[in-house]
Amino acid sequence: MKIFSVEQIRLADKYTIERQNISSGELMERAGKAVFKWMHRQLNGSDVKIHLFCGVGNNGGDGLVVARYLLEQGYAISVYVVNFSDNRSKDFLLNFDRIKNIKYWPQLLTEDDDLPFIESNDIVVDAIFGIGLNRPPITWVSKLIHHINKNRAFVLSIDIPSGLYMDKGITTEDAVVKADYTLTFQLPKLPFLLPETGRHTQYWEVLDIGQDTQFLYEEPSNLEYVDKWVVLNKYKPRSRFSHKGTYGHSLIIGGSYGKIGASLMCSEAALHAGSGLVTAFVPKCGYQTIQTAFPEAMVVTDVNDNFITDINFSIDPSVIGIGPGLGKHPKTIKAFASFLKRNKAPLVIDADGINILSENKELIQFIKGKAVLTPHPKELERLIGAWKDDYDKLEKTKQFSTENDVVILIKGAYTVTVYHEKMSFNSTGNPGMATGGSGDVLTGIICGLLAQGYTLFDATVLGVYIHGKAGDLAVLRAGVEALTATDLIDFTGDAFLDLIKKGPVDYMEGNAE
Repeated sequence: MKIFSVEQIRLADKYTIERQNISSGELMERAGKAVFKWMHRQLNGSDVKIHLFCGVGNNGGDGLVVARYLLEQGYAISVYVVNFSDNRSKDFLLNFDRIKNIKYWPQLLTEDDDLPFIESNDIVVDAIFGIGLNRPPITWVSKLIHHINKNRAFVLSIDIPSGLYMDKGITTEDAVVKADYTLTFQLPKLPFLLPETGRHTQYWEVLDIGQDTQFLYEEPSNLEYVDKWVVLNKYKPRSRFSHKGTYGHSLIIGGSYGKIGASLMCSEAALHAGSGLVTAFVPKCGYQTIQTAFPEAMVVTDVNDNFITDINFSIDPSVIGIGPGLGKHPKTIKAFASFLKRNKAPLVIDADGINILSENKELIQFIKGKAVLTPHPKELERLIGAWKDDYDKLEKTKQFSTENDVVILIKGAYTVTVYHEKMSFNSTGNPGMATGGSGDVLTGIICGLLAQGYTLFDATVLGVYIHGKAGDLAVLRAGVEALTATDLIDFTGDAFLDLIKKGPVDYMEGNAE
């Protein structure tokens, strides 16, 4: 699914109105009715008090439409018009008149009025500000938002929690609604997907309001929300007439004394993601472990017992993953630098590989055009520098990616794959995946996909999705607290099956050794 800017959303409304020959008021009616239907399905006529706070713009107009339908179905509601401006949108006024025509007069809230009493078992519908907000709310409206937040009532925001901006970070924390649920229109909104702004809605859902499909399809966007259907367009089914050589050879370089497990998990994940062959390059102390725990792998060892000192191998790998458990011994850093200078294969660089790059930035020139970097937040900061907010982080990451022609991840609840100006936000995964070794598994999955011929960008987008889906399936068995990185490996196959189970019958024509 595409992610649009404010300007693109307004264009979508404009083209919908023109091409479907409807008024802006009719489009607002659709939006408000969609919210009402969602609420009615959940409440089913329950005897619950609903407070609707409506601004004087189009978001407030949406709220008035919802209020009218709730009234017609007999719900107990109180509607408040948050009168923060003398300027009212045309469609707000239209729906203000409509609700008065059914003999209901909303209460006008001004700076001098007492704040409404809200009980903890009530519902609050937030329709104060929409996507066009570009400055902090005035003081008394901020106090109203704080009043809504401090009560324990369930808060449902329409389109976006009031006080959030679409294109910049939060300036006043107390002036943003903390929604339990947000119903947004047609497409996801960027603020939902970033840590600092996303925490202002626990859950969100996209409602289809029938915007013009031609515009939605044709309008370009560098931002996308990666769901199953996006990934299916990237997925490459296997052919009957293939063999293990068809699917490439992954070389995993890493491990040190006490950290052989990282290399082991990465290697296993590469095979589970479909790499035809996997070789692990480890110090001698890891030989027995990997040969015993992972018999499908081939193992090449360094001359040193405890850490890597000389990266030499006779195979011709399709892709190389480097960094898991690597360590930063001076001899390892020297070996890493020497390896990068002569390497020609695509790379996935993780963990200490990234840390070495961060401390020796002159080495970055040797990975241009052929690398995926998978840092956790602190590793990312070492690489690109500190940022002032999540939007600044995105810009700095895009700049780093463009300047160095690399794919780079921003790990998080909605892990972002960044390549130049393109950003893909992942939809799968859960908090249980915040556990040691999870990143090593991700590196292995991406390697396994690259070995099969996916591009750097597509392998990363698909790999992040499969990694997260494996976590979502595993957590159903283990729970978030007990989930482990090896669970992710175990469920990688299930994640692929989930991806293709509703696809064409001939998704797998056969296999061969």
